Amino acid sequence: MTISFHLTGEALWQRMDRAVEKIQERLEHTTRTLEAAKIPYAIIGGNAVRAWVAQADEAAVRTTRDVDILLRRSDFPAAIVAMEKEGFSYRHVRGIDMFLDGPDSKVRDAVHVIFSGERVTPDDPIPTPDVTDSIPVDQYKTLSLEALVRMKLVSFRDKDRMHLRDMLDVELIDETWLDRVPPVLAPRLQQLLDDPEG
Repeated sequence: MTISFHLTGEALWQRMDRAVEKIQERLEHTTRTLEAAKIPYAIIGGNAVRAWVAQADEAAVRTTRDVDILLRRSDFPAAIVAMEKEGFSYRHVRGIDMFLDGPDSKVRDAVHVIFSGERVTPDDPIPTPDVTDSIPVDQYKTLSLEALVRMKLVSFRDKDRMHLRDMLDVELIDETWLDRVPPVLAPRLQQLLDDPEG
């Protein structure tokens, strides 16, 4: 499929701004819903990284394309009821539990669920943190910096390494963290310290 560069000027800027706004609206809608239902959760992934990086340098904040939340598996049935009551649609796609904005939404317009205290993949060296390993940020709860760093080191995909480099760049984390992360994860952090541009 060939795509021509047909959007320019105000139309282009509005579309770019709207993409960011939609993610923020989805994040706020999700957290309001879970808070109202008294379901413990924590914001993780790119939105948690954004919140922490913004504490150090707003110019270093990256956009993210989706919303990731940490839930306890025991709370998941109640979360499905609460989210669907608020217009979200639950789907299980390619091994991932998610809530779409509605029945006609695309998979990329979703809230992805990760379960606390579990390994996301069988090869993960440690399980995910509990939802209580979080701090309140305005109207929602965000994973603590220590827990976020551990999760990023466990996943260690391209985007996770990028997020960790962002945190290194704004000095949220540094070489002293080698003693703060589980020993099994320290070599991954050392790799980024040795080659921050790699």
